Amino acid sequence: MEVNPISIRMKHISSRDNPFFKELLKLSGSSRHRKKIGQTLLDGVHLVQSYLDSGGTPQHLILTEAALQDVEIAALLKNLSGVAVTRLDDKLFAEISELKTPSGIIAPITEPTPSVSLGQSQFCLLLEDIQDPGNLGSMLRSAAAAGCDAVFLSRGCTDAWSPKVLRAGMGGHFVMSIHESADLLEVAKLFEGKLLSTSLNAKTSLYEYDLCGKLAFAFGNEGAGLSESLLAATRHHITIPMPGRVESLNAAAATAVCLFEAARQRK
Repeated sequence: MEVNPISIRMKHISSRDNPFFKELLKLSGSSRHRKKIGQTLLDGVHLVQSYLDSGGTPQHLILTEAALQDVEIAALLKNLSGVAVTRLDDKLFAEISELKTPSGIIAPITEPTPSVSLGQSQFCLLLEDIQDPGNLGSMLRSAAAAGCDAVFLSRGCTDAWSPKVLRAGMGGHFVMSIHESADLLEVAKLFEGKLLSTSLNAKTSLYEYDLCGKLAFAFGNEGAGLSESLLAATRHHITIPMPGRVESLNAAAATAVCLFEAARQRK
């Protein structure tokens, strides 16, 4: 299907020395810089649309020449007439995007402020020292899909708003409150509902436990699991039955199993 080029006035950047491009490059590659200015980048139509659906408005749209011919991007731009648009040469765009095949659209945004506090949360997740961006993004995606309203991340977790985690989260970031650098022991102490963690030595099966009501799950580092102090702070320990010939699940898979059993019961 032939698409008419988007009729819109925009800036064009072709030089690596351009100050705006340099700022985008720092946002893409530096967690410290993202935290310093409270901004991040959304890479791809799906993430940008998810952000719009949550009520957010990007500060800027960065496009490639090919994106100007894209039907989906054209439809998106019709609803963003007041947002500044800049076209980057393909080589410059590829330096900002970590995708092997760049999507053609990137949007800088301000990182959302958490709106659901610990006291307000009815179904939340505590994550301790999750290091892999793909794992963290997957856990956040599962939490959002299962209906969690908040996630609390320890100081040792990887940057939740990095482009890699955002892509793995597939828009889940925008439908729940994400609290970074949280003191998880304090969260565990103050949480008023059921706080559960998984343990191979637990006597109670996940499927035998009542997961209704105010509920939180705690999961730890991919290799080490939960710290002893946080494991002790969780008030209930459960096990995930595994009739197959494996000893354990990885952190992201275990999180998904527990969250969706809770979603099933809570329905």
